[in-house]
Amino acid sequence: MNHRRFDVIVLGAGAAGLFCAIEAGRRGRSVLVVDHARAPGEKIRISGGGRCNFTNIDAAPANYLSANPHFCISALKRFTAADFIARVDARGIAWHEKTLGQLFCDGSATQIVSMLTDDLADAGGTLELSTIVEDIARTNAGFELRLSTGTVACSSLVVATGGKSIPKMGATGFAYRVAEQFGLGVTETRPGLVPLTFEPNLLERIRPLAGVSTSARVTCGKAAFDEALLFTHRGLSGPAILQVSSYWREGEAIEIDLAPGRDQFDELREARQSAGRQEAQTVLARVLPKALAQFLTAEAAVSGPLAEINDAALRRLSDAMHGWRIKPSGSEGYRTAEVTLGGIDTAGIDQKTMAAKIVPGLYFIGEAIDVTGWLGGYNFQWAWSSGWAAGQAA
Repeated sequence: MNHRRFDVIVLGAGAAGLFCAIEAGRRGRSVLVVDHARAPGEKIRISGGGRCNFTNIDAAPANYLSANPHFCISALKRFTAADFIARVDARGIAWHEKTLGQLFCDGSATQIVSMLTDDLADAGGTLELSTIVEDIARTNAGFELRLSTGTVACSSLVVATGGKSIPKMGATGFAYRVAEQFGLGVTETRPGLVPLTFEPNLLERIRPLAGVSTSARVTCGKAAFDEALLFTHRGLSGPAILQVSSYWREGEAIEIDLAPGRDQFDELREARQSAGRQEAQTVLARVLPKALAQFLTAEAAVSGPLAEINDAALRRLSDAMHGWRIKPSGSEGYRTAEVTLGGIDTAGIDQKTMAAKIVPGLYFIGEAIDVTGWLGGYNFQWAWSSGWAAGQAA
């Protein structure tokens, strides 16, 4: 049986795993990257509509959710968005800022994948795909792994297999099982950056709005996001909804302001004075898609010419527009979630090296850890930063 030894074995050929392996290889460490997939960097390839939202220039600890919000500070400060941009520039990959600090490739996301695999090869690393990890055991010299291709050994083992999101791409809870095998805690996990769904009665009411998109401020608790939302045949999606979904818990309501920064009550009263024969939905349609304006006036039971509508009815309509409260029944789950919230408890991980505190030589990076970024390149930056940190130590 094949029995090879490496200084470092990285499980997972995604963003975090490849980046960690490159850094370890550049330090002169012999490195093997193992993945069950047939191709490396599949999440990179499909991200950003195929253009890869590879980082966010505003990435900071405030953009991440974790039971310990301070955990991510060290890695993010030591390897920043500017550091990754410098590597993209050195590779000659053209990019642009789309919105809110989100950086995308001008061309295909495969440019980022190729940059990583080329850098891994240049650093002397070995990449083995379509390979299953069947067993992991501690040894006096580190770890021994039984793979579908044979047995390998290492002194440092890095787990970068991600979370549970998008199972059709092969996502599993593998990293959590490894953590538990070696005595590390795992916090509650749930889908993040995911569309929200509604109960049948509400769905029936919004059915005519499926496919309608508009800008809005969506709030859940203390979290609020000003971005686009999209009505779907199952509920709500779009960037604002995906963002707030990471803060939402079942049973809670979200509040939607469909005209943030405007005073719709004053605008309706002014329109009543200047153009009293207009209908209220005509005024709302200056700000909103026509179908949504019709829906809101119907929901507020406001109809007829503005001249015939009193202040109380206009206030009711304005309140519906600025403070539409909805209680989602659930989310679309891991099937469409972009990330997994929760994960390996950071209390058991060294924030500077990503090493397990109680297991010398074992490291966890990327989405597997209880650190989850906002939508917009933040999770890729966490992959680069946590991968870099482990790559300096493994």
